[in-house]
Amino acid sequence: MNTATLLISCPDRKGLSAAIANFLYTYNANIVHVDQHQDNSENLFLMRVEWDLTDFTLDMEAFTPAFQPIADRFQMQWSVALSAERPKMAIFVSKYDHCLVDLLYRHKSGELHCDIPLIISNHEDCRALAEFYGIAYHVIPVGKDNKAEAEAAQKALLEAHGIDLIVLARYMQVLSHQFTAAYPQRVINIHHSFLPAFDGAKPYHRAFARGVKLIGATSHYVTEVLDDGPIIEQDVIRISHRDDVEELIRKGRDLEKMVLARAVKWHLEHRVLVYSNKTVIFA
Repeated sequence: MNTATLLISCPDRKGLSAAIANFLYTYNANIVHVDQHQDNSENLFLMRVEWDLTDFTLDMEAFTPAFQPIADRFQMQWSVALSAERPKMAIFVSKYDHCLVDLLYRHKSGELHCDIPLIISNHEDCRALAEFYGIAYHVIPVGKDNKAEAEAAQKALLEAHGIDLIVLARYMQVLSHQFTAAYPQRVINIHHSFLPAFDGAKPYHRAFARGVKLIGATSHYVTEVLDDGPIIEQDVIRISHRDDVEELIRKGRDLEKMVLARAVKWHLEHRVLVYSNKTVIFA
């Protein structure tokens, strides 16, 4: 189905839903999915509406000037996306390949609506996977003495390929504030813990030492504060006192790839709205 998706956030007030629906109806839109949420604590209205473009009489190139008066009246922050457009996604990876394998398989099977023109790594380990799927693989070593130069090389590749989304598939390097600021809400990470518990390094080891009964994984947008960006998806699994650290890591990897895949899919389908360092997911 050829569709358009409108994401909206604005101060909550009467008439919002009616104004949006009436605007779309004016141009013969067939709405196929609509969802909304009111955050009463912040007096905020959030909405996702998707409609079939088959009989839509407004040229999408004219959508912005036509819709802007309504947006101005209700003080909306908004964006519109077309299903016919395929975002370009880059994957960053280090040595652990489980999340990369899962994402590449889901992409090949058609589950992820995007193109993947390149994979960037600081190690050679995953090159064979990239070659199997016919994706360019770029190794950019990163050390404490060349971090700025490495990020400049990474950004040059991203800009050359017109990348819309960056996915950190267990990329074991901390990105600088300058890097993340260039891609707001366009860098998705998978952290191997149920944040905010056990942020930072070696969370499975710390969880084992603490004797927890549940371990988790968290996918979130990357910000300048480590492991503190808006959370997109989380999941947990029960563990036993019989599980050692290696077993926690094995069980956790299954969670990591599923949680990351959901977050990436929802982002690509324009189902995520961010506000106040948290998200609404119109899943």
